[in-house]
Amino acid sequence: MTLTHAERSQTPARLWGVLAVLCTVLFLDGLDVSMVGVALPSIGTELGLSTTSLQWIVNGYVLGYGGLLLLGGRTADLLGRRRIFLIALAVFAAASLIGGLVDDGTLLIATRFVKGLAAAFTAPTALSILTTTFAEGPARNRALSVFSVFGASGYSSGLILGGLLTSAGWRWTFLIPVPLALAALIAGIVLIPRDRPAAEGGHDLAGAATLVSGMLLMVYSLVSAPDRGWLHPVTLTLAAAAIALLAAFLVIERRVRHPLIRLGILRAGAIVRANLSMVALFGSYLSFQFMMTLYLQNVLHWSPLRMALALLPAGLLVAFGSPFTGRLITRYGTAPLITGAMLSMALGYGWFLLTAGATPHYVVTTLPTMLLLGGGFALGFSSIMAQATDGIEDSEQGLASGLVQTSGQVGAALVLALVTALVAAASPASRADFSQFHPGVNLVTGVAVAGLLLSLTPLLTRRR
Repeated sequence: MTLTHAERSQTPARLWGVLAVLCTVLFLDGLDVSMVGVALPSIGTELGLSTTSLQWIVNGYVLGYGGLLLLGGRTADLLGRRRIFLIALAVFAAASLIGGLVDDGTLLIATRFVKGLAAAFTAPTALSILTTTFAEGPARNRALSVFSVFGASGYSSGLILGGLLTSAGWRWTFLIPVPLALAALIAGIVLIPRDRPAAEGGHDLAGAATLVSGMLLMVYSLVSAPDRGWLHPVTLTLAAAAIALLAAFLVIERRVRHPLIRLGILRAGAIVRANLSMVALFGSYLSFQFMMTLYLQNVLHWSPLRMALALLPAGLLVAFGSPFTGRLITRYGTAPLITGAMLSMALGYGWFLLTAGATPHYVVTTLPTMLLLGGGFALGFSSIMAQATDGIEDSEQGLASGLVQTSGQVGAALVLALVTALVAAASPASRADFSQFHPGVNLVTGVAVAGLLLSLTPLLTRRR
């Protein structure tokens, strides 16, 4: 599946043109998540969506992305990276266009799910195109560094751009990515070298179907439980069906010839800890931003731009801090850095709970919290990714990388679903303060503390 020497010996300008295309797509992924997050209150107001429905705009994308991420990478290997990348990018652009034009909340959520599916194919395929286009060594390392910075920069830029666009109308947050995606598509057709599909292999479609269906049912049962009741027959039936589907997924993975996940890889303690740490990192961070977005715009009635500027410090630390994490990993290893990251996250949420009260003060409470969260995320993401792939055979590097990314996305969906259920159950319509969000912040704090305790395990074991 690797490219020939002749294919790698392209002109430097063409090589960096390919990198520009790949970086643009990764930038769009980060941009999309943060822009839409800023627009959620405006979307809810215009389309009449409740907090429970709004979380599906986030979780629809996250579940589509996380559920098919492993299948996306495998499909690219089997059918050709260039072909899958370009098709998925075209679907992403079409879903963005439709999302900006619809007037129905259900259709909007459906477009978000389709965009997540498209991203599940573009993200792993872009990384594999990069590693097979740039020869191993300094050129590939430099390309990977640039690639990572664009992902973080897309998220930070999306906060500001989302604030500006939402002020003009939330639909622009869906429409702006369309011309960028089309430009990347045209450039990709011209620049990305053709590759040969794998000579053998297969898809695990049954595994992908049971995983996505099980996660969708699980999230739906959690977010609908406050309205129906946690012990309502429908709630219990949905939860049982979700568990059955996820159990079927595990059975399929044990028996299918080409599984999405080779379960034996989970016997390594470091890999399991890395995946659970990614759940804690992504789940707590995404859920806290969701609550702050609703509070600052719906309760305090801040403009979208003002709200984006309030949350921007965390995004800036992620964008500018991530490139330096590699040096720290080389010097100190991953375990101490993951511990430091989870400690920073836990302190950020803890400080918020300690000082927020009914009306959090921005300088005293929100700003220090965002700085702690941004620093923790910048330190933790790269360290967790490195730990998840450390010591893995070359033939399973893609599996290990895809697995930890899937854990982050799916874990974030579950934590956000629980947070939404808690906020919806505790929401006092007559009180215009932060009280309704306290249960959700308690949960994300607990998730971060659990991640911290988990990261301490190898350090304590080594000391003994």
